Amino acid sequence: MHTVDREDVCATVAVAAPATRVFALLADPRTHAAIDGTGWVQDAADQAPLTEVGQIFRMDMYHPHHPNGDYRVANQVQVLDPPRAIAWRTGQEKEDGQLEFGGWVWRYDLVPLGPSETEVTLTYDWSAVPQFIRKYLQFPPFGPDHLTNSLHHLAELAAHS
Repeated sequence: MHTVDREDVCATVAVAAPATRVFALLADPRTHAAIDGTGWVQDAADQAPLTEVGQIFRMDMYHPHHPNGDYRVANQVQVLDPPRAIAWRTGQEKEDGQLEFGGWVWRYDLVPLGPSETEVTLTYDWSAVPQFIRKYLQFPPFGPDHLTNSLHHLAELAAHS
C-alpha cells in the first residue's frame, strides 16, 4: 500500500506523433480500452467521438473486486480543448437514469515538442471525492505505474495510427 500526500497523481511521456493525432485517439472512446493501463476498461458503450464539454460517454468495465465484476461507468467531458487538453469525470447512471459522479477526474494535457512529437501528461485527480466514498474506496485505486502504462499504450497506438 502506498500513501500520497497530494490528491492527484500524474505521469508524463513523450509520444512520437503530432498532438492532433494523439488528441484524436483520446477523443475516441473506442480507443480507451487499448489505452487503459489497468485492464479495467473493456469497451465503449457510447462510441461517438468526444466533441463537446458536458457530453456523456459510457464505458463497460471489469474489476475483480467490484461487487458485480462487470459494471458500466458514465463519464462526462469536463475539458475539451483540441489538441491541447481533454478531461472527464467518472460516475455511474442510477436506476432512475440520473447520473452520479464520484469526484475523480482523468485529464490529459498535450504539449507539442515539434511537428511529430508531443509531450502528454496524464493526471488522475481525486480531490473532489466526498468523505463517504473515501470510507469504502482507497485513492488512488491503483499504483502510480498505471498512468505511465496508459501513456505507453497511447504512444504505441499513436505510432501505428
